[in-house]
Amino acid sequence: MVRSLFKKLNNYILIILSIFILDRISKYYVIALNNQMLENDTLYSTNFLNIHLIWNSGVAFGLFSFKEDFYYNFITMIIVVVIILIGNLIRKSKKLDGYFYSMIVGGAIGNLFDRIVYNAVPDFIDLHYNSFHWFIFNVADIFITFGIICLIYFDVFRNKKND
Repeated sequence: MVRSLFKKLNNYILIILSIFILDRISKYYVIALNNQMLENDTLYSTNFLNIHLIWNSGVAFGLFSFKEDFYYNFITMIIVVVIILIGNLIRKSKKLDGYFYSMIVGGAIGNLFDRIVYNAVPDFIDLHYNSFHWFIFNVADIFITFGIICLIYFDVFRNKKND
């Protein structure tokens, strides 16, 4: 029993660390490229994708950006509490849910690291079509969003089976 729990948690920890490392590498690469450029310009551009570094002091997609340290620190503490709560859900989870929670925690830890080190999160993936631009995001945001969408999707279909 204890051995299987330990093995299960190791799989989740591996997912969390892999996402964190992938996120760190992508952000390090984009920040380094941006620092080499003479202007803060777009690093890469196509008809649908720009790689353009911005610093986000808010939460997801730049929401709730504050200039005041109190609010920034308060939001950071809320993020820490949410990570701890989701970590507890990972421990108690069954089947696929633990993997989806691990994706969320891996991305959240990646963004939390940036909030602590840089006082902002580097976002750089800009999807667009003509003049419509989606929110600029990063690799950690992809995993957070994917984990949440999967949890919702599987919860809806599990509930339909039980009806």
